[in-house]
Amino acid sequence: MIIWVNEQIDPCGIIYSCIACYDEKAAKDCHQTWLNNLSQGQKQEGWVARLRTVESWDEVPVNALKLSV
Repeated sequence: MIIWVNEQIDPCGIIYSCIACYDEKAAKDCHQTWLNNLSQGQKQEGWVARLRTVESWDEVPVNALKLSV
């Protein structure tokens, strides 16, 4: 089963926040919200919102909010 991982990453490459779930639509909606909420200043500083998939919960960062949705 595919796990969708949303990560908000700061300019140093540190994961600031992370949400992981099984629901593709929920993951894409969350990702779009994070993209929309990044200010121009944050983008210029190097903040990014990344959406990726993994196949195991072992590949999800430990600090993630893990939803069984």
